[in-house]
Amino acid sequence: MLEGKIAVVTGASRGIGRQIAVTMAKEGAYVIVNYNGSAAKAEEVVKEIEAAGGQAEAVQCNVSDYGAAEEFLKNVIAKHKRIDILVNNAGITRDNLLMKMSEEEFDAVIDTNLKGAFNCIKHVSRQMLKQKSGRIINISSVSGVMGNAGQANYCASKAGMIGLTKSVARELGSRGITVNAIAPGFIDTEMTAVLPDDVKKAMGDQIPLKKFGTTQDIADAAVFLASDRAKYITGQVLCVDGGMAM
Repeated sequence: MLEGKIAVVTGASRGIGRQIAVTMAKEGAYVIVNYNGSAAKAEEVVKEIEAAGGQAEAVQCNVSDYGAAEEFLKNVIAKHKRIDILVNNAGITRDNLLMKMSEEEFDAVIDTNLKGAFNCIKHVSRQMLKQKSGRIINISSVSGVMGNAGQANYCASKAGMIGLTKSVARELGSRGITVNAIAPGFIDTEMTAVLPDDVKKAMGDQIPLKKFGTTQDIADAAVFLASDRAKYITGQVLCVDGGMAM
């Protein structure tokens, strides 16, 4: 479904980003596996993709840094001559109750999750406008739709991504560029694996489908939105959440 496409996936060394990178490569895309911290984990993703017959490369960049994001994406365009798909997945959490949350905890999450998405969209949009085509997919969260106690910073960043998605979709739509958001619910990842069983059960009870989703569920949605099958879909928020936010 994505043969010959150049895809950039931010925060792709683990979790949801990793699965999106692997799945897009399986569908024929050449994937730039962006990471900030762990070069070893990013290289593992590249090896997994290559072992399955796909093509990928790992590139370090802290996307919350405007200048670094510009340099990163400029280099991708210089090497590959185009960017067809941008997945803004890089994200962090610094959970705390509002009364205890520090300014640093608030700023760090907004800078990575929301400003990071803005930085990357800003620096790929000119190329996509030239191409008169492109797919931008922002990984938001059900927390940005519903809110969540103890996550004022995270929820604000993910709700902000939804507003960003809709605004950019309106600005770029006339040039053949679609911009959509995916809002995952509770997903089985390294982050949720460490939770106690009683907490996981309580979380599962809130989900109409009564189970956590998988990273593959999110990756499949991303591949669909990146493909020609979704060419008339833009400005939308697809909740992949087992019915939590209905």
